[in-house]
Amino acid sequence: MDLVDAYLNHLRVERRVADHTLTSYAHDLVLLDEFTVERHAEVTSLERPDLEAFVRGLMSGGRSPRSVARVVACVRGFYRFLVLDRRLTHNPADDLRAPRSWPALPTCLTLEEVDRLIAQPDVTTRLGLRDRALIELLYATGLRVSELVGLRAADVNLDAGYLVCTGKGSKQRLVPIGDEAAAWVARYQREARPLLVKKASAARLFVNTRGGPLSRVGFWKNLKRYGRQAGLPAGLSPHVLRHSFATHLLDRGADLRAIQMMLGHSDLSTTQIYTHVLETRLRSVYERFHPRP
Repeated sequence: MDLVDAYLNHLRVERRVADHTLTSYAHDLVLLDEFTVERHAEVTSLERPDLEAFVRGLMSGGRSPRSVARVVACVRGFYRFLVLDRRLTHNPADDLRAPRSWPALPTCLTLEEVDRLIAQPDVTTRLGLRDRALIELLYATGLRVSELVGLRAADVNLDAGYLVCTGKGSKQRLVPIGDEAAAWVARYQREARPLLVKKASAARLFVNTRGGPLSRVGFWKNLKRYGRQAGLPAGLSPHVLRHSFATHLLDRGADLRAIQMMLGHSDLSTTQIYTHVLETRLRSVYERFHPRP
């Protein structure tokens, strides 16, 4: 533990690390010391395979990826210090990697919750009709909220059943629109939008009470209000509907690559956060059809 004490002293004096951080580092290095004792080794004799085994042991012991990542960062810094202090000639932890910390699964509404939310706007009013069309279109397409409020009237082809969306990096993509959403957008364009638009040249499809472009914040506030009326969780946001769109499609057998294209993800790995749905479906299929489940 002399080397550990030297490292912690280095952090305290030269790096001026906060006391609570030092306590965390000391705890992490105790774990490394316990590992070396079990292997009848010294920290200076450990090589890369040993450190990988140390990390695997932390994971199998039930620690979270975030916790293990902190330990790995501490170990890398410790061995870097040993090399700089000429206690070692090489750093066995130089490219030691922490396990990937998967993001939390996105919040998703049930079908019944989506139906309750969609039913909240009062479609006898022009703003209620606009909001019904907005929510229907968001759930039908999975657009980002900035993409939704940024739609121009010319971007939507209701007869053909698709819209042209301009996403991140000004990249455009085609997204299909379901019949239900298309019907509500058509009704909004026919009955409400002409009453809201003050200028015949207004380009945006969805406008505010003054006839100007509807803002992201404005739509978000309205959605939260409808969510409260529907008795939905407080964390409702446009992104929750985007997640619900992807999850419900996957749950009904949609191809992950097709969902990637509709969501506008440049990398399939981003879309793979939804594969928990596939895992659940595979398990149910297995239990239903395997002769010895």
